[in-house]
Amino acid sequence: MTTTTLATLVPLLPFLGAVAGLLTGRRAPGFVRPLAVLPTLAAAVLAVLVALRQGGGDPVDAATRLTPTGSVPIDLALHLDGFAVLVAVLVGLVATCVQLYSTGYLRDDPRYSSYAAFVSLFTAAMLLVVYSGDVMVLLVGWEVMGICSYFLVGHYWETEAARSASLKAFLVTKLGDVPFLIGIFALAADAGTFRINGILTAANSGDGLDHPTLVALLLLAGVAGKSAQFPLHTWLPDAMAGPTPVSALIHAATMVAAGVYFVARLLPVFAASAAAMVVLGLMAAATMVGSALAALAQDDIKRVLAYSTIGQLGYMTGALAVGERGAAVFHLLTHGAFKALLFLGAGVLIHVAGTNSLAAMSRMRDLRQRAPDAFWTMTVALLALAAVPPFSGFFSKEAILGAAEHAALGDAPGVPVLAGWTVLVSGLVTALLTAAYASRLWLLTGVPGAKPESGAAATAEPGPPSTATAAPSPRAASGAAPGPRPAAGPEPGAEAGAGAAGAGAAGPGVAVSGHPARTPFVMNAVLWVLFLPAAGLGVTVGVLPGWFDGHSLAPTLTTSVLGTGLALVGMIVTYATWRLTTSLGRRAPMGAVAAHPGVDPAQSEAEAIATHEPAYGDIAAAHDPADPARLLLGPMHRHAAAGFHLDAVWSALFVRPVRAAARMVRFLDREVVDTYVDGAGGAARLLGAAVRRAQTGNVQTYLGALLAGSVVLAVAAVLVAAGA
Repeated sequence: MTTTTLATLVPLLPFLGAVAGLLTGRRAPGFVRPLAVLPTLAAAVLAVLVALRQGGGDPVDAATRLTPTGSVPIDLALHLDGFAVLVAVLVGLVATCVQLYSTGYLRDDPRYSSYAAFVSLFTAAMLLVVYSGDVMVLLVGWEVMGICSYFLVGHYWETEAARSASLKAFLVTKLGDVPFLIGIFALAADAGTFRINGILTAANSGDGLDHPTLVALLLLAGVAGKSAQFPLHTWLPDAMAGPTPVSALIHAATMVAAGVYFVARLLPVFAASAAAMVVLGLMAAATMVGSALAALAQDDIKRVLAYSTIGQLGYMTGALAVGERGAAVFHLLTHGAFKALLFLGAGVLIHVAGTNSLAAMSRMRDLRQRAPDAFWTMTVALLALAAVPPFSGFFSKEAILGAAEHAALGDAPGVPVLAGWTVLVSGLVTALLTAAYASRLWLLTGVPGAKPESGAAATAEPGPPSTATAAPSPRAASGAAPGPRPAAGPEPGAEAGAGAAGAGAAGPGVAVSGHPARTPFVMNAVLWVLFLPAAGLGVTVGVLPGWFDGHSLAPTLTTSVLGTGLALVGMIVTYATWRLTTSLGRRAPMGAVAAHPGVDPAQSEAEAIATHEPAYGDIAAAHDPADPARLLLGPMHRHAAAGFHLDAVWSALFVRPVRAAARMVRFLDREVVDTYVDGAGGAARLLGAAVRRAQTGNVQTYLGALLAGSVVLAVAAVLVAAGA
């Protein structure tokens, strides 16, 4: 079997699995899990075989004419180079892990069959993007991922958070896709082809593209939306309302990685415009620093990781801004491994703790003992995220900082020095902040000594209901699974706050479950599978240049010392602050919401999401005086927790004007257009009424009217003739 045939099967198998799952899910539920796991696993194995055959050598191209268009033809083309085959391996690995994890996570979910089918379709679409050699075919996979994200983020559609998050993700990404589509057409018009090879040839030729800046900026709008870059990143934190495996898939290997991968594939197009490279660098800088500050202020563990993803994608776009796509894709690979591990580990913690709140987890004495696999694997993943040597994230992040240093010193031909300095400075600042929020997350999730002596214990027997109770999830309310237990009161000696946490008072006591939740074996097994690349992928730093552009990815001394030093400073300062603020937790037990013992992990998460805002007064933050981030950020904490109010800015600039315009259109339609239509109808009715009065049914009347009319016509004819 040829390499191109194997590569064709890689996206085709998950697609066929998705179709089969949708068609047979209700009729033959016993086949749902095999149809979800086996095609994805087979695709991952074939992706590895394709990578081994390609071996970092010359690109493998194959194409067939898909359809003539009368101008620029569209080809069904494959382009297999080192970037494509390695990213496909990452997609296959993470998707297989997500499908396996989901068999335990959504084991009792009544909509598992459609969920698994959409995950397979999502995987097939991303693999199509990775392997495609034609930008129009790539666009198909690009848009299919957007549709799949809408259904997967909205999986818990009974909850308002999931419904609004799925709609927001769809609309915000479409806002970027409109200029993206225009940019693709403009690019094809300049290059004369949709084939990626032809586009790169045109971009590197002496004549170049006719409108490089315009094309690059239009394409960047789509990249900003899909890869959640400033200012179109606001959909990604809210997308945490979806199931945790979906979060892992979107953040680690699909969708958000698609934008970075697209720019890496077409980097010469963007490099043809210095203005576009500077814009890319500024976008990366704002994304990195802003998202890191926001991550430091979040209370929802998944929202911390969501903002972390935005920041790490900012690193990748920063590497592209300084012309180093090898470092960008290297970080894409390492980030995909450790971020998938972090999200799936967070799913285990949410299930065991019965809450997504870090404030509540920090008051559970034995959380680490109840979820040891999640705790230790996440520890390594957080070290990789913080770029601590020798873990994988250190090598990929230092490759980016080293490339930025070269660009800042003017050693990167064709790269603006301004872009180099922008990426370098913001990257170093983000290294400090990343270590800080990674340390905070670790300290608040199961570290011995992290809990106050008199706080509510996670293993206490349920007590009387406190001021906050867990609202049943939609499935629990409908009888699909047992409902949650009432929130337990605090331990003796701990005062339960009387006010809502959102109002600034101490929150209610911790809601606990009398029996620790049991994590399905497959969920823990997947964590250890991902542990290996998260910990050791950095050893490939000497091999990957042969698969990429040949540029060295080895860490440089200056940026390594600066980056690692700042990361250590962030860790030490966060730890010292945590030691100072932990004592405050004794006087402020926080409310948590625990699922009924024995329910599946998906229901635990749905209940945690649905009840976080009622318990704490905010979807993102908890007013916990024991949180070290409050002291670290000071007055900025409130703004960082709200994402620096960018949603409010978008609402003022776009949402409210659009709604006002819609109201005006409705008014004009009802009061103006309908008035004319109603008037025309009214005139017809009046004319009909007048004619109806003349229709008496009396023959004599009709003959008299006919005679009178004839006389009038005769007189008129005589008068006209006499006048003539």
